[in-house]
Amino acid sequence: MKKTIVTLAGLALIALSGAAFADEQIAIGKKIYDRAFGRGCGTCHDISSNPQLTANIKAGTLTRATFEEVITNGRGGMPKALDEIMKNKAVADAGYGKDQALDALYKYLETK
Repeated sequence: MKKTIVTLAGLALIALSGAAFADEQIAIGKKIYDRAFGRGCGTCHDISSNPQLTANIKAGTLTRATFEEVITNGRGGMPKALDEIMKNKAVADAGYGKDQALDALYKYLETK
């Protein structure tokens, strides 16, 4: 009985730490979105004349791999943004590398 309680408590802690990481990841993604290029991604992506970034991610038409490609290389009017993302204080404070920062931004956009 005691082992069962300890095991359940351990599993609960693991689940809570995973949820805390996901929350942190989304918060950092939001900071990237709000602050990239000094004015935020929403300056372009929250207007109706621009591609619907969040809708495309939620619909599965903008995959994580394609998202990374566009962020890294730019496309059309979209500038290369990876360097700007990596300059973000929240990214630096969290010690995130490129993949973690892009994961955070993508995760935030999935929930936006």
